[in-house]
Amino acid sequence: MSSVAVLTPESFAEHRSGLKDQEITGCVPEDEAYIPTYLEAFPPLPEKGTPGEKAGEPASAWGSRIRPIKASVITQVFHVPLEERRYKDNSQFGEGEEAKVCLDIMQRTGAHIELSLAKDQGLSIMVTGKLDSVMKARKEIVARLQTQASATVAIPKEHHRFVIGKNGEKLQELELKTATKIAIPRPDDPSANIRITGTKEGIEKARHEILLISAEQVSLGALLRAVVFNILENHYLDFLLFDRLLALLLLAHKDKRAVERLSLEKAFHPFIAGAHNRLVQELSQETGARISIPPPSLPKDEIVITGEKEAVALALSRIRSIYDDKSCFHPSLNTLLNFPHFLPLPFLSPSSPFPPHPAPLITSNLLPPSSTPQKRKTTTISVEVKKSQHKYIIGPKGNTLQEILEATGVSVEMPPLDSGSETIILRGEPDKLGPALTQVYAKAKSVMVVEVTAPAWLHRFIIGKKGQNIGRITQQLPRVHIEFTDGEERISLEGPTEEVEQAQAQIQEIIKDLLVRMDYTEVIIDQRFHRHLIGKNGANINRIKEQYKVSVRIPQDSERSGLVRIEGDPKGVQLARRELIEMVQRMENERTKDLIVEQKFHRTIIGQKGEKIKEVRDKFPEVIINFPDPAQKSDIVQLRGPKNEVEKCAKFLQKIIADLIENSFSLSVPIFKQFHKNIIGKGGANIKKIREETNTKIDLPTENSNSEMIVITGKKSNCEAARDRILAIQRELANIKETEVTIPAKLHNSLIGSKGCLVRSIMEDCGGVHIHFPSEGSGSDKVIIRGPAGEVEKAKKQLLQLAEEKQVNNFTAELQAKPEYHKFLIGRGGANIRRVRDRTGARIIFPSPDDTEQELITIVGKEEAVRQAQKELESLVKNLDDVVEDSMVVDVRHHRHFVCRRGQVLRELAEEYGSVAVSFPRTGANSQRVTLKGAKDCVEAAKKRIQEIIEDLESQVSVEVAIPQRYHRAIMGPKGCRIQHITREHEVQIKFPERDDSAAGQEPPPQENGEVSPEAEFVPRKCDLITIGGRAEKCELAKAALLALVPITEDVEVSYELHRYIIGQKGSGIRKMMEEYEVNIWVPQPEKQLDVIKVTGLEANVERAKLGLLERVKELQAEQEDRALRSFKVTMSVDPKFHPKIIGRKGAVISQIRKDHDVSIQFPDKGDEQQDLIVISGYERNVEEARQAIQQLVAELQEMVSQDVHLDPRTHARIIGARGKAIRKLMEEFKVDIRFPQPGSDEPDKVTVTGLPETVDNAIDHLLNLEEEYMLSVTETETLAAYMKPPSRYGGGGGAGGMDDSSGALAKGFVVRDAPWNAAGNKAPDMSSAEDFPTFGTGVAPKQASAWGPKKF
Repeated sequence: MSSVAVLTPESFAEHRSGLKDQEITGCVPEDEAYIPTYLEAFPPLPEKGTPGEKAGEPASAWGSRIRPIKASVITQVFHVPLEERRYKDNSQFGEGEEAKVCLDIMQRTGAHIELSLAKDQGLSIMVTGKLDSVMKARKEIVARLQTQASATVAIPKEHHRFVIGKNGEKLQELELKTATKIAIPRPDDPSANIRITGTKEGIEKARHEILLISAEQVSLGALLRAVVFNILENHYLDFLLFDRLLALLLLAHKDKRAVERLSLEKAFHPFIAGAHNRLVQELSQETGARISIPPPSLPKDEIVITGEKEAVALALSRIRSIYDDKSCFHPSLNTLLNFPHFLPLPFLSPSSPFPPHPAPLITSNLLPPSSTPQKRKTTTISVEVKKSQHKYIIGPKGNTLQEILEATGVSVEMPPLDSGSETIILRGEPDKLGPALTQVYAKAKSVMVVEVTAPAWLHRFIIGKKGQNIGRITQQLPRVHIEFTDGEERISLEGPTEEVEQAQAQIQEIIKDLLVRMDYTEVIIDQRFHRHLIGKNGANINRIKEQYKVSVRIPQDSERSGLVRIEGDPKGVQLARRELIEMVQRMENERTKDLIVEQKFHRTIIGQKGEKIKEVRDKFPEVIINFPDPAQKSDIVQLRGPKNEVEKCAKFLQKIIADLIENSFSLSVPIFKQFHKNIIGKGGANIKKIREETNTKIDLPTENSNSEMIVITGKKSNCEAARDRILAIQRELANIKETEVTIPAKLHNSLIGSKGCLVRSIMEDCGGVHIHFPSEGSGSDKVIIRGPAGEVEKAKKQLLQLAEEKQVNNFTAELQAKPEYHKFLIGRGGANIRRVRDRTGARIIFPSPDDTEQELITIVGKEEAVRQAQKELESLVKNLDDVVEDSMVVDVRHHRHFVCRRGQVLRELAEEYGSVAVSFPRTGANSQRVTLKGAKDCVEAAKKRIQEIIEDLESQVSVEVAIPQRYHRAIMGPKGCRIQHITREHEVQIKFPERDDSAAGQEPPPQENGEVSPEAEFVPRKCDLITIGGRAEKCELAKAALLALVPITEDVEVSYELHRYIIGQKGSGIRKMMEEYEVNIWVPQPEKQLDVIKVTGLEANVERAKLGLLERVKELQAEQEDRALRSFKVTMSVDPKFHPKIIGRKGAVISQIRKDHDVSIQFPDKGDEQQDLIVISGYERNVEEARQAIQQLVAELQEMVSQDVHLDPRTHARIIGARGKAIRKLMEEFKVDIRFPQPGSDEPDKVTVTGLPETVDNAIDHLLNLEEEYMLSVTETETLAAYMKPPSRYGGGGGAGGMDDSSGALAKGFVVRDAPWNAAGNKAPDMSSAEDFPTFGTGVAPKQASAWGPKKF
């Protein structure tokens, strides 16, 4: 079956209108001054074809050719130019975004990707894998690593479906093939433009393919091709197809437009295009047809010709004549196919509506006898040229190949740069091949690359000091490029053959001479000695270098190598080697000493970031100090180095350690928690003052800590002084009494008890008093008791009683009981244990939570009392061990109270009553029975407690408190702390109402000064009512506590002028007061200019805040008065020429005057009219003194004279010295001021000297002597520089690089369109720049020349 597309005049006219010039095109405009595109002028190399296939090879018409089996794994190589690289700023190749992108693509596609960087900084990418994976990977690489461009191509709307193909397969294939993204408009979109996004090369390929697909849909040549194919291949004629062809031919004859596609071997395209595309441009201009030759990078052999019918026929005839002139052709087939509108298309699909008809067979006899092939007019020759020389044959951007084609008419086919082939094919007329081959060899041999072998250590001697040796060669032979490779024993020379040979001979002569004169040796020296060999600031190694005239290379610490290399004169090398070995031997006999330093001091000795130990090491550079690893828990610090230095260092460290031990004395002072903030003081003022005056470190516990201990660290005497001052603050703040009790020192340990349990129990019983015993071994009998007066007396009585008991009858017994029984034995509020104490008189001590023995109970007292108490406690404990189970009835409505909050009430019962287990029935069981299990006494006590709770619940009432909703948040406090405190203290439940935001704007004004105005009567709403639940009497107490928390607002009279000072910078001042006094302070808006500040908060806090605010007002008023006194100003007139001297260098003089007299001194600005006025402001007395000081300074300056001396400008830099060091020293020596002329001055040699007459004369004499001395050196240097200066790049000297400045006007040059440097962000290369267009030899490629050769990347 076959099918054809019906071509109507309307559809063909629409097709013609769709073939427009696009953004990127290979077509030729009709105007004469045509500027070629970059791709036309410099076509890229063709891609590597599939093995076994030739691009453009026509299929055989007489039989099917056996297709070779393709490899399952293929490799593609493509190049990304520098200007098109997306990521150009990677510091090191192989790292950064490019490597990450390639790794991601490899993981996603399964292809293997290798990157390499060319010398032109372009990117070569090799992709290996299965065909599908390689195509996908290439598409992603181009999209993500190469900058993207876009273009549009317009074809008729009905042709879009042929571009998409079945299920989009054609479009996907096209995108993979060209590595582009093709966006086709939707069917409902009226636009016919197809957008292509990708690289310029990919866009050109995709656009070419799309135009071909569109042209195929309207070409009558497709039908002709189908007819001929049936005749040649199937040996029959399809009459229906033939009839359809004739009908379409008749329609086509009415139209003057034509589109032809000519399939010619790609090898002959250069002959058709001509050198630099000139031939095809001339042909296009001559015929008026549009000729599109596929770019070299596209493996296509079709040439598309469009335009008027006659123009297309003429262009087709001219192209065929060129092709026939260069190759052989079938004349009969030429006659058949050279029919108007011929353009090959894909063969007709089997779904055609025209069925095949039988036809008579047509054999080869039908062809005329003249169909035998003619003799070829072109031939080819192959030559082998080294791969490294190919780039010189190709030339910059392929220009050399075009020049050969233009000069000889021979096309030179180069193998791809990424292939290993060295074969070059020349195609042309036999008599032209000889000259072309001569030019190819001449270009290949125009540049030569030679490698000279030289030991790597000799390279820097070959280069010479500051590049002198190699500089002489490059000056003589400027077109030779010499490259040294670090670590390799070779030197590369590149340039013209003759010059390279001369340079090679000279370098070999230098190497031969150096090998005779120079020597080197290598010594293995332990890396730990390298630092000592170098010495402080390199003193040791520099001395050896200067003394023996050698070079010594000591490896860096990071190299972890012990190889030291010595190079230079053979005798000096041996002497230097001997001295280094002697130094190492001395160091090997060094001494090691161990210091015992407590590990806790190690961090202090080392200091933050090692700053302190660095100072020690700088002081003793020859001593190595090693600290143990913190994980080793070792106290040994090791010192190693020369004996004397180690001893000095050890003494120095021992002194530091002694100071640390002396300053590490620690003292703990118990201070009541509520007084800690007073000890800290406002902004930390108090604690800071104590620390500074006593030179101690004082640490306070954190706010959320229960500890009351303040720790003081430092010298013992200083710590005791700080402790006394802290205790004095506490005594001033509260009714704290301190008393001393005399108790024999031998009883102190027994009174303190095991781990302080006895003295702690007394302190707890007596309201938290502090009892301080003297330190052990002091021999003192004085015990200090501190705390509230009443509690101190109680504690004193108990302590004396306990001491008497201990002294008279100190008997102790111990009892074991499970920790869960302790609370039951103690009882609620200590009731149980108090009864035992009262009956027996013995003292019973339970373990604290920190004690290790949690089951041990200690009984202290007289023996008889202890025995009785022990017996009672043992009886209680025995009863607790007898487990019983009992039950009681509890109303269901009370169950929730016991089990709510995750059973908190039940947990408290278990803790208080010996871990008794209380089980309530499940919710919904409708049972009132509660089960208790545990010790008999505990169960009974728990039942009693549950009954008490039930009675409390049944007697509870609810009380409502009306407080405006706006105060609820303040009443709750931070995280509800105030409400929690009230509920705990009064054993009540407090519930706040839901917030009503709608009523927020209807609230009455706040209370002011604690009172409510009669006209603003408070009417409570539902959202204002707070509910309190509990016993009636406790609810009333809680209500009163809540009402006390309602904030009030009071006004404080503060002058409007002081408001901004009270607020402070960015509100810091007022924010600090609000935090300190826990109030809210409202300052009126500046435009209102009110003298009132409102303070809102609790009544007590408001009173404190008012006092603080008034105190701040007094401070500000005092500051205002002081400011008024400091605003006294005096204006004095001083000649502007003296101003720089009064200011001094970097403002040193004027800063000292300001500091000495505490004044502000302002000099006039540059634009001021009165340049002589100086304004002094400050206290009147200080201003007067500063004015006198300036007048005195001016008087001294007026005595000075200024003289000019003329010094050669070439000596100025030497006289000034590095960073002005020399000239400053000279000015200080002669007490003068020396001014040099500014750059660009009219008198560049004029130097001004200012000072006293005598000193000026002496300074000028000294400057003239320096000038005479330095001029000798300047003259010598300039003479040498003139001798060493290389010839100009373009001046004289002959050679290809010379230019004649006197020549006529410069030619316009070669111009191209759509070049890479025309893209956004790029710029055209500078033709005169040695960096953009370097030459061999003395080419100045890097910006900063180096005597050591070019940098390696």
